[in-house]
Amino acid sequence: MTKICSREKMEDIHEILKTHWGYDQFRPLQEDIIRSVLADKDTLALMPTGGGKSICYQVPALARPGICLVISPLIALMKDQVRHLVEKDIRAAAIFSGMSKREVDVTLDNCAYGNYKFLYLSPERLTSDLFRERLSRMPVNLIAVDEAHCISQWGYDFRPPYLEIAEIRPLLPKVPVLAVTATATKDVVSDIQDKLAFGEHHVFQKSFERANLSYVVLYEEGKRNKLIDILNKVKGSAIVYVRNRKKTKDIAQLLRQKGISADYYHGGLDNPERSRKQEEWIDDRTRVMVCTNAFGMGIDKPDVRVVVHLDLPDSLEAYFQEAGRAGRDGQRAYAVLLFTDPDAERLEHQLKVRFPPEATIRQTYEALGSFFQLATGSGGGISFEFNLKEFCQRFDLDLMTTWHALKILEQQGWITATESVYISSRVMLNVDKERLYEFEIKNQQLEPLIKALLRSYGGLFDHFSEIDEEEIARYLKMDRKDVVRSLAYLDKVEVLHYEPATQSPQITFTRPRAGRQEIMLDGGQLESRKNHYAAKLQAVIDYAASKDNCRSRQLLAYFGELNEKKCGHCDVCLERNTDKLEPETFDKIRTAIIQLVAEGGLEINRLISSLPEVRAEQLIHSIQMMIDNGQLYQDEDNRICLADPQQTE
Repeated sequence: MTKICSREKMEDIHEILKTHWGYDQFRPLQEDIIRSVLADKDTLALMPTGGGKSICYQVPALARPGICLVISPLIALMKDQVRHLVEKDIRAAAIFSGMSKREVDVTLDNCAYGNYKFLYLSPERLTSDLFRERLSRMPVNLIAVDEAHCISQWGYDFRPPYLEIAEIRPLLPKVPVLAVTATATKDVVSDIQDKLAFGEHHVFQKSFERANLSYVVLYEEGKRNKLIDILNKVKGSAIVYVRNRKKTKDIAQLLRQKGISADYYHGGLDNPERSRKQEEWIDDRTRVMVCTNAFGMGIDKPDVRVVVHLDLPDSLEAYFQEAGRAGRDGQRAYAVLLFTDPDAERLEHQLKVRFPPEATIRQTYEALGSFFQLATGSGGGISFEFNLKEFCQRFDLDLMTTWHALKILEQQGWITATESVYISSRVMLNVDKERLYEFEIKNQQLEPLIKALLRSYGGLFDHFSEIDEEEIARYLKMDRKDVVRSLAYLDKVEVLHYEPATQSPQITFTRPRAGRQEIMLDGGQLESRKNHYAAKLQAVIDYAASKDNCRSRQLLAYFGELNEKKCGHCDVCLERNTDKLEPETFDKIRTAIIQLVAEGGLEINRLISSLPEVRAEQLIHSIQMMIDNGQLYQDEDNRICLADPQQTE
């Protein structure tokens, strides 16, 4: 029988916010969402990237006794969240691909009996017998579903294991669900609530509008020269997104040659290198990060002034998230998309690559079984380290086609495939203090290592702790290989459990390996998803090609948010037949106009004479745009007035 935590004792949510996060008040919508959850209502929260989604489930989980299950597909983000919580003295743990069965077992035990507040886990873990058995002993107070759009086959990142979330709800009948996502269309919003078995619909949606972000699409044959021009004009931190790994390095090298501080980042780099590059960019030692879409998730850098896309993204959802990493500090920032006709052609070709024939998908699945030497009927729930390049070479398969075949097998529920994520080495003692002391007496050559572990890492008797063999070697003045060899010996004689670091991608068979005739693929679902994906690609192309509709309004409309006001500072709003206004120029003129009319209306001639440094045609054009945007109006005496007297910028 599942234990349901008591609803009687509840801590003040404002005290929790202040104690653990240091904030005096919540951001807009956060408190409404939290109170909805604390009223035991199933709740869906749509908040843009950087909007503070995690606080919406962390605060209510801390307000009550019990543990919060956080379901997320992103291993790196899970690890970061756990680390941040532990740094705040909040007990948290995570279960993800690459962990041994023993580690999973210990972690689940700790969460069932050890007063933990958060358990992060990937959705495929929900189906395991081990988890279901331990779940019955956990005092769960909330189920939080991160990246909730992954549950919808109409979402841009559909992951079938998310459909299992509804299966555990009968085991936790009084526990509310909070689903959070940064991007979801109207259809996806409805689908999320349906697939998570919401009792009633409670949706909180923060406007997707980013008033401080200027969206710009430039039709440019010479993209690289234009990129340099943009980075020279817009000072400050920047992100440049490109489609492939090689291009990240090439563009970063070009920028450095032009005197612009730049580095590159992609999923193929090892963890120390990725961490170093990321930290140097966050600390402003590197100004520009050229990257694939592997960069940005979970990174909180508020002062990014410009995000440039050199290639068209696969969807407007992805573009909105990536572009939204600019200007989180509320100051003016720019999202620039550079576009040419061949870009659209490449995007259309992507449709063919992304949906290979069913015969190719079946061939890939059979090859996987052979690659891991799995007998038919075996391997269910087992994870394997996976080298895609080696796999394709062995079976003479095309790299990109194979990767997309694997993703389809994942969407159809046969496997899960994760890209490389660095998992540090971990240890946990397997004996009590008395037996450990006896072992040290008999094996004095190992005593310094054991003492170093106990001094440097806490909780080794209770749970696995991440360790750094290099750091231990320096402390003991030993060679790292000797430290690793000694740890392996201690594992062999069962004094401790030692799990070496890994960074390999993982393939998990979610079902036992099927025979050739048993590989069932849902052709109707495949065709439906292909058509849906084609529509998403076309939406991106239409957005890039449009020249007569405000960029912000286009994006808002795509997410079902109709806004009659034009933003006034995207490339479409600033477009003129002659004498185009650059966004920076318009911002300066706009600020000057507001300051002049803040105390009362002025006639246009008075405004012109008050701003002699601004050309009259630019000033008139700016006034007209601000009137169109609802910021100004012209009264009966033809004076230009501020529409909102409270507006000061």
